[in-house]
Amino acid sequence: MHITEQGQGDPVIFCHGFPHTGYVWHRQLAAVSAAGYRAIAPDLRGAGRTDAPAAVEEYTNRAVIGDLLALLDDIGAERAVFAGVDFGAALLWELGMRAPERVRGLIVLNNPFAPRSPKPPGYYWAKMAERHFLHMQYFQEPGVADAHLAEQPREFLSRVYYALSGDYHYLDVWQNPPGMRYIDALPQAPQLPWPWLPEAEFDVLATEFERTGFTGGLNWYRALDRNWELTAEYAQAAPAAPVYFVYGENDPDMEGFSGRDPLDTMRATLPDLRAVRRVPGAGHLVQLEATDAVNTFLLDSLGDLPS
Repeated sequence: MHITEQGQGDPVIFCHGFPHTGYVWHRQLAAVSAAGYRAIAPDLRGAGRTDAPAAVEEYTNRAVIGDLLALLDDIGAERAVFAGVDFGAALLWELGMRAPERVRGLIVLNNPFAPRSPKPPGYYWAKMAERHFLHMQYFQEPGVADAHLAEQPREFLSRVYYALSGDYHYLDVWQNPPGMRYIDALPQAPQLPWPWLPEAEFDVLATEFERTGFTGGLNWYRALDRNWELTAEYAQAAPAAPVYFVYGENDPDMEGFSGRDPLDTMRATLPDLRAVRRVPGAGHLVQLEATDAVNTFLLDSLGDLPS
């Protein structure tokens, strides 16, 4: 596992999503370490410079939670605060149930907690994908999306980052019919730099994916039904750790993938939901789109927890 770290003190571990690496947290590492914490952003398995096993089974949340617990052991920490977005958020919700004794708090961006669904996620995707393009269904066939995205990695990344941002309404992608390539369903992105993403930062991310391809990240999607199977014992459970939730006003996961009222669901199911904050105008990469607001929320949340 490759990690980037800054600072000394109580550990705060940042978990990314797709298509990201730990680099998407670099602005948060600086702020959190300056406040007296040891800020750590791993490349999660399959991404960046961390190993990318071939088998889809190796990309379950249970497997990656093993990586995070081993990281805690390696740095000699009994517990840590964990922050996550996208797949990193889903990972942390499960971590909070599987290993509550290792979690001081959870700071989650954009992807809210919800109880386990009655059926595996693939069942719902298949129904949706009969009506319109849906990237989760498109990603399921091994090798197909892998090849398409690897043909134009920079074009794909620029389009998907723009589409997921607050500058575009992501659910417009659903106006495309089934059977398309994702890159063709996504909007044309404006030329970089953007107000929230300098070209040099985009280059860091794009260079990694040019080197590695996308299969490691796509395998996280292919493991989601297996995650559902492995969490039967947690069907009625919820993380007990203190939770702090921040989301972009225009985040597509909050609008289209998290049920009718995700905030009410969290309030009803999480025993220690301490803060919820909306960031006006921001989308899915809220920590880059609204860095100051997210950093302030992080430091407020960390300050609420005893050392």
